[in-house]
Amino acid sequence: MSQQNKGEQEASSFARLSDREGAPLYEVVKRHISESILMGQLTPGMVLPSENTLAADFGVSVGTVRKALSALTTEGMLMRRRKTGTVVTGWAPLHNLSYFFQYFRLHGRDGSLVHSHTILLDYQTGYASEYEAEKLNISLQAPVIRLKRLRKIKDAPTMHEQLVLAADRLPDFPAAENLPPLLYRFLLEKYGVRVAAVREQITAVLANEEDLRLLELTAPHAVMVIDEVSFDQSALPVILAHHRFSTDNYVYVNEIR
Repeated sequence: MSQQNKGEQEASSFARLSDREGAPLYEVVKRHISESILMGQLTPGMVLPSENTLAADFGVSVGTVRKALSALTTEGMLMRRRKTGTVVTGWAPLHNLSYFFQYFRLHGRDGSLVHSHTILLDYQTGYASEYEAEKLNISLQAPVIRLKRLRKIKDAPTMHEQLVLAADRLPDFPAAENLPPLLYRFLLEKYGVRVAAVREQITAVLANEEDLRLLELTAPHAVMVIDEVSFDQSALPVILAHHRFSTDNYVYVNEIR
């Protein structure tokens, strides 16, 4: 199968976008394509289908697709070649990675991108504690959603995390069995919430019993801890997160622009 046919086969697997998407459609198309590149589904050298084909696959106008491809070309993830078309470069500058995956900045020690997948360990609804209410700028005892997840790289447990979201800002949030793995993309597409900034506090501590169990570590062992608040495009706090991970095989990258 040719590279072009592979690209067409992969791109045609994109789900058609709903007219009720909360974000501008070109931004949603852009994110779908960029995540497919960053996750290795669209590989370097692969030729994307034509703009008309992509527009039909996504269920949007050709102009919307063209705007998304133009933005990705400017950012370096795609390139235009005469007589060939739009080609995946395989290059993802750090600022692009932080834009699409604010919540996960682990790289290989050689600086390479790493692809991870998440496992939902726990899903609870409840009421905001004083700390959660302060960080999310909501009322004390306002309803919240708490997610506990384990993140693996090449089937090796690398990070576990606790996420807290304000339930009133996310009506009809899906139940555990329907929760999509790409949470940030889901927030953009369903609610129009794009994570635009993150405030982090970073420390290193000795692994506790939960760290040792979930990350399969042997005591004594140090882990990196990040407490963060993610803000949307209107500077409203949307996610309160607590991440704990091992840096034995990976490095944490955070580019400041």
